[in-house]
Amino acid sequence: MTETDKAALTGKGVAVIIPCYNEAVTIGKVVDDFRRVLPEAAVYVYDNNSSDGTGDIARAHGACVKVERRQGKGNVVRQMMRDIDAEAYLMVDGDDTYPAEAAPALLAPLFADEADMVVGDRLSNGTYGEENDRAFHGFGNDLVRFLIKAIYGFEFSDVMTGYRAYNKVFAKTMPVLSPGFEIETELSIHAVDKRWRIAEVPIDYRDRPEGSESKLSTFSDGFKVLMMIMSLFKDYKPLALFSWVALLFVVLG
Repeated sequence: MTETDKAALTGKGVAVIIPCYNEAVTIGKVVDDFRRVLPEAAVYVYDNNSSDGTGDIARAHGACVKVERRQGKGNVVRQMMRDIDAEAYLMVDGDDTYPAEAAPALLAPLFADEADMVVGDRLSNGTYGEENDRAFHGFGNDLVRFLIKAIYGFEFSDVMTGYRAYNKVFAKTMPVLSPGFEIETELSIHAVDKRWRIAEVPIDYRDRPEGSESKLSTFSDGFKVLMMIMSLFKDYKPLALFSWVALLFVVLG
């Protein structure tokens, strides 16, 4: 076994980063699972003003726990990237919907120097559709995928997944702008626009266990994601955006 293979399998040099808000039901199991699968990785839980003891539970299970007072997943991820130094970062939600057993497969392309960001694809094998019964989530994911392909020319299999891995250079140069659940979309667009190497790894998905509640609002957070796409389009491709706007006014005129 090479050192590269060993790092992917054991988590040597890896930071498992888990943004959390009120995940007391699941966080203990999530920390235990990743410490078991990646015994040499450092597991970080950033508690985003939880009121249910999430941080205390994570600490009791062996995670390094820090507090981020600015509310929102994007704010948490931004601080994580600033605070933590590692060779590779594995970002996962604290709701126990993503299997820790898939971690080595996500890390392998990074340590083989074949990718800068690896996306855990929940859609290709159908498990997300089987497990997730929340209306419009699949439609929203498809809409965002379509817009990214139309604007940037890259087709993701799953753009909204919260299970990703990326290397140190990507983490330290990523200018996180979004405060909330738009962070996954921003990571995806940044990777495509700046021509980072992207790999996708199919993963199994399981819905939240009983007693665990999603913090994602389908419509309000979906609207924020669409606004983030347009904002980044303006920042990353201003000539294309304003050319389209000018063409529209010419046609109307």
